Amino acid sequence: MMRIALCNEVVATLPFHAQAKLAASLGYAGLEVAPFTLDAEAPHLLPASRRAELRRIAEGEGAPITSLHWLLVAPAGLSITTADAAIRARTLDAVERLIGLAADLGATLLVHGSPRQRQVAGHGDAERAEEAMAKAGALAAQHGLTYCLEPLDAGQTNWATTVAEAIEIVARIASPGLKTMLDVSAAGNGEAEPAETLLRRFVPTGWIAHVHLNDRNRRGPGQGTDRFAPVLRALKDTHYTGFCAVEPFDYHPDGATSAARAIGYLSGILETL
Repeated sequence: MMRIALCNEVVATLPFHAQAKLAASLGYAGLEVAPFTLDAEAPHLLPASRRAELRRIAEGEGAPITSLHWLLVAPAGLSITTADAAIRARTLDAVERLIGLAADLGATLLVHGSPRQRQVAGHGDAERAEEAMAKAGALAAQHGLTYCLEPLDAGQTNWATTVAEAIEIVARIASPGLKTMLDVSAAGNGEAEPAETLLRRFVPTGWIAHVHLNDRNRRGPGQGTDRFAPVLRALKDTHYTGFCAVEPFDYHPDGATSAARAIGYLSGILETL
């Protein structure tokens, strides 16, 4: 049975306990957390006491932390492609610590999007990106977690821009902790085929471990031209049992209302499938 989480930055103006309480009250099964919402400077260095407190709050409110995303927004200046040894060392250290953070928060999965921090500009950049993914996959496996390389359209980045390309990368690395995923907005803006077609092809391969639900106009599901019934039907037909996360970027008319409209729209579809 697929479950739907809410990306917490949608309601990040609220205190964390209120984010979890609202998500649960709306019918979300959990929260996908952007670490920078927990600490804008160094979320990977959150003390153990705060990690335990956040996990306790989320679980107590009925919206446990399911996953992390937007991983490399903070601390500033990170990159998985840079040839600068010092920046690369800081980046890989942050990735390792964020995997530990995910484990401590009770999450099972991390989503590596972070398009600005993976731009390929010169010789060796793509190879360094793959090396970072290999390390992340190995570290995630040690914690019993899954690390997902998120395909993002060419309007956002120039590395791993399609699901097929991301699968080629993670298959070449062949780490048990490394998978990929599908973001409906990115697919709508960058793939040659509809999201539902890609899901029907690739979910059975086992490489798709997560799904982001959002319209190509960057609003929530049901707030644009994309239809999500075919997407959810494809997930059901392919026996997808992972989480989907609602991830709008344009919170219209505001975060709480956007979150409420999205889960209402998606729940209505699920009842008909």
